[in-house]
Amino acid sequence: MLAALENGVKGGKWFSLIDKVYRSQTLKVAWDKVRGNAGAAGVDGQSVKRFEVRAEAYLEELERALRTGEYRPEPIKRVEILKEDGKLRPLGIPAVKDRIVQTALKLVIEPIFEQEFEESSYGFRPRRSAKEALREVDALIKEGYTHVVDADLESFFDTIPHQVLRGRVEERISDGAVHKLIELFLSQDIIEELKRWTPVGGTPQGAVISPLLANIYLHPLDRHRRERGYRMVRYADDFVVLCQTAEEAQAALNEVRAWVEQNGLKLNADKTQVGDCRQAGQGFEFLGYRFEVGRRWVRRKSLLALRERIRQKTRRTRGDSLACIIADLNPTLRGWFDYFKHAQPLVYQLTDSFVRRRLRAILRKQDKRPGMGKCLNDHLRWPNTFFATQGLFTLTAARVLASQSR
Repeated sequence: MLAALENGVKGGKWFSLIDKVYRSQTLKVAWDKVRGNAGAAGVDGQSVKRFEVRAEAYLEELERALRTGEYRPEPIKRVEILKEDGKLRPLGIPAVKDRIVQTALKLVIEPIFEQEFEESSYGFRPRRSAKEALREVDALIKEGYTHVVDADLESFFDTIPHQVLRGRVEERISDGAVHKLIELFLSQDIIEELKRWTPVGGTPQGAVISPLLANIYLHPLDRHRRERGYRMVRYADDFVVLCQTAEEAQAALNEVRAWVEQNGLKLNADKTQVGDCRQAGQGFEFLGYRFEVGRRWVRRKSLLALRERIRQKTRRTRGDSLACIIADLNPTLRGWFDYFKHAQPLVYQLTDSFVRRRLRAILRKQDKRPGMGKCLNDHLRWPNTFFATQGLFTLTAARVLASQSR
């Protein structure tokens, strides 16, 4: 396949791919990826650990079922998880065996589409990341592309029209067995508590194959923007179009809106806007940051989400030692800093103070004294240097080190 990708295929279409999907080596690699990602059990209740006990036999069963065309995926278990804004987001959890098959399918067909995807697309692609997308946005703003269309697709993963999506897959793949497999995943029943239904559109959030299918669906939008001369940066269904003038930005929004409507999607009117990000109040949010007045800020929702995670790890009723709590906190703080290390520095100082106050409240509780760790005596008894000697990761110190290493 790698050689064929390099040389191209006749007519630009691919045939006889299903045998690459059910090949034992492919399924083994797919299983290794699913095992590494862990994740919850699906509707059948089988966890990754339970699958691992008889993995070899289960993989042979999957290979046989895929080869004979008897494979049928389980319904998807639907749960709701809390979003940063307090709302609930639906999440689909396929069974472990179905995650393996989706991963195997993705391994085979992703290279076919990946070679055609635009440079402006960064989401869920090999060797591409949100950090690269943010760097591209930052660079374009510095080049003068400051009038920004901040677009939001309403319920994108739930509303992708199946017929159009199938057509875009068929433009490159002519293997009926692969089409059938994709159709099986698109039409999987969804189970939520006592309710069960069959979706008529969209791809289930949480499914391994969904991000690739989403990129396939939005690829024509990426291509259209490039051909029209616009500078767009997209991460999955989150994208911005950066322009040099207000008139150009408004024209870009009109064209995006027309494309979206022609392709069975809808823009969220409340979250789609055009503004000059150099001006206060006209900034835009992208991948956790807010770009405004020439600076990068941590988006309010992202900061609130971090504080909630800190609260969960620093409950006053937690019975663990300070060393144990700090060891639990540090990976969260390090990971957050690694992503938000280009934000305005005041946020680090405020967050460090919040963490230490939470820890002082725990220490007061352990001394059987009420209080929230805010009084002067608490600061004198447990100064900042005390927590540093205990190994607490601090964002301000990390930023100083990062600045010195540049």
